[in-house]
Amino acid sequence: MDRFGADDTHVHEASGTSPTVDGPDDDRPLDGTRVIELCQWVAGPAATGIMADWGADVIKVEAPTGDPQRRVFASVGVTGDLPNPTFAQDNRGKRSIVLDLSTADGRSNFERLLGGADVFVTNLRPDALDRLDLAPTDVLGRHPTLIVAALSGYGSVGPARDVPGYDIGGFFGRSGLARTNSPTDAPPIFVRSGVGDHVTGLATAMGVMGALLQRTRTGRGRVVETSLFGTGMYAASWDLGVQLTFGKLSSLRPRHRVVTPLVNSYRTSDHRWFFLIGLEAARHFPNLAAAIERADLVDDPRFASASAIAEHAEELIGVLDEAFAERPLSDWAERFDAHDVWWAPCQTMADVAADPQAHALGAFVPTDDPSADPAMPMRTVASPVHFDGTVYAPRRPVPRLGEHTAEVMAEIDDERS
Repeated sequence: MDRFGADDTHVHEASGTSPTVDGPDDDRPLDGTRVIELCQWVAGPAATGIMADWGADVIKVEAPTGDPQRRVFASVGVTGDLPNPTFAQDNRGKRSIVLDLSTADGRSNFERLLGGADVFVTNLRPDALDRLDLAPTDVLGRHPTLIVAALSGYGSVGPARDVPGYDIGGFFGRSGLARTNSPTDAPPIFVRSGVGDHVTGLATAMGVMGALLQRTRTGRGRVVETSLFGTGMYAASWDLGVQLTFGKLSSLRPRHRVVTPLVNSYRTSDHRWFFLIGLEAARHFPNLAAAIERADLVDDPRFASASAIAEHAEELIGVLDEAFAERPLSDWAERFDAHDVWWAPCQTMADVAADPQAHALGAFVPTDDPSADPAMPMRTVASPVHFDGTVYAPRRPVPRLGEHTAEVMAEIDDERS
């Protein structure tokens, strides 16, 4: 086991002061805020999941069949909706109710919910919202103090308004990210599930916070719109900016042909990968040369400046490949730190789960799941924002489908009486 946690499944003790993981009685930023969620899959639930972590009472409204994300592991033989770590990640701490919005009673009860809420978040497609009489501007007209957050694949206007998104389509594919991150002659990269969804969820939560702050001054609600496509373009905005300004963009090259050898991936003798992140050649190259015991490279005319390194990049990559293949990552870590070389390990998910820095940050919070084995309690990843050194654990377990329907509707009746 090394200091990055490889092959270690235990929680590490870290020096310094780690964030506090608070229990159910702590004071959270959104305490007293009620959020109605009409969402499915990932991006919308991710946004409201963050709000639940921050103290909001998030009421997840599900169809009688439930959020499809509950059944995501059915193809591998999981028969129930729990345990489900992907569903738990974005729905921990919420209350679930079932309403059939295809019926008059269901729509009436939903309007009652909205009348007592601060925020309404939905990621249904615009055409579906139109059919349910839940177009954001219409909802705001009926509930003028409500913050209405509409998250979609491609936005509420334009020819792709009603096109299904999902993050691989809207965030990665159409935004250019998938193609730009692949060499010209290679297929587009296939990204892991949920990445673009969670970035868009963060953007949505940020928009809602801005609207809530403005409401404290104006007393009025407003519509907040986000899309997977728009967030993907923002994530790719440096490359898009170059394209818009110069009309072209250099293609991604294989690692052995990049023009920035000091910002590249390398493999060690124990087959571990890492990134060098030496963005400033004049500042970082001498330290790297010292770490690999090749001080002579600093005076080599081929590598004497950033432009020279770019011109002879493949040669320098070859030198570095040969050097790094001689020692394991743990040795290089010590040498890099001793010589102030900027770098980072390329970790597997198993590595991250055991990374002492992740544990020092309080990155994993206990998440009660009624189906979990008590001997193996579930943990999920904490929201990435800390308040006064506090990491908020979920206040409630992962909800079963509709388990809070009677409870929530009784509360609404009491509030209206």
